[in-house]
Amino acid sequence: MTTTTTELRHVGVLGLGTMGAGIAQVLAASGRDVTVLEQDGARIAAGRARLEASLDRDVARGRTTEAERAAVLERVWCTSSLVDLAPVDLVVESVSEDLAVKRAVLDRVAATVAPDVPIVTNTSALSVTELATGLPGPERFAGLHFFNPAPAMRTVEVVPGLRTTPELVERLVALVESLADKIAVVVKDRPGFLVNSLLLPYLNDVVQELDDDLATAEDIDVALQLGLGYRTGPLAMLDLIGLDVHLQATTALHAATADPRYAPPPLLRQMVADGRLGDKSGDGFRTHPSPAASPRPVSPHDRSPA
Repeated sequence: MTTTTTELRHVGVLGLGTMGAGIAQVLAASGRDVTVLEQDGARIAAGRARLEASLDRDVARGRTTEAERAAVLERVWCTSSLVDLAPVDLVVESVSEDLAVKRAVLDRVAATVAPDVPIVTNTSALSVTELATGLPGPERFAGLHFFNPAPAMRTVEVVPGLRTTPELVERLVALVESLADKIAVVVKDRPGFLVNSLLLPYLNDVVQELDDDLATAEDIDVALQLGLGYRTGPLAMLDLIGLDVHLQATTALHAATADPRYAPPPLLRQMVADGRLGDKSGDGFRTHPSPAASPRPVSPHDRSPA
């Protein structure tokens, strides 16, 4: 590969969902041009609205200025045409956490961009090596795992597959460190990588403790947030992440490892089946429906006293 890290000025992002929009924002805020590929105009409109809402929050909180907000939006260009990715210097995949979906998209993109263009995946649970299998030039493929919300979370995991070159790892570390307030951590390609391999069992345990009536949802969050010095309680974190996202990730790790620590708690499955997904649905462990909606308890055991 001949492209240097400093020349990674034009980045293609695959998908403009929650993670894709956040990654596009972070890259554009670093002064890079970003071309986002989405399926159709409706998804593009929804993704742009998501990106604008995130920037609006940053302006309201004093984290960015109106001028910086406008500059970021100007640098992010969206398309549904694959050929528009041809000139990019780097591709960041952030589509659904489904092996077949990711492989199909990556196959098409690898055939479109130049053969020396690095391609990275933002997967949180799938094997980087497995995703690279069958791609032309698997040595140019790696994991670049941002956490949600990407603009706020500082850690980015750089995950080499079995055939990823050391040069690409170095370039990705340099890329991450060129982003505002981001820190790169190089980790092995193992289920859950580093952070999620520790975080998911912890979150599963908390959900089970709630279901076992150990304490109320509020008290669990307060105890762990203040007692351990965490910025956010675990149940509030799950609401932010999305209960469906956590269920998908922990199910994938359980399937990959057969480790019982990753087995989804029954309450988590029930809440997702009931459409209680956290912040995105307005109803989760700590996120509650509006007063006009029918109230539902946090869990079958967590009811306010009469």
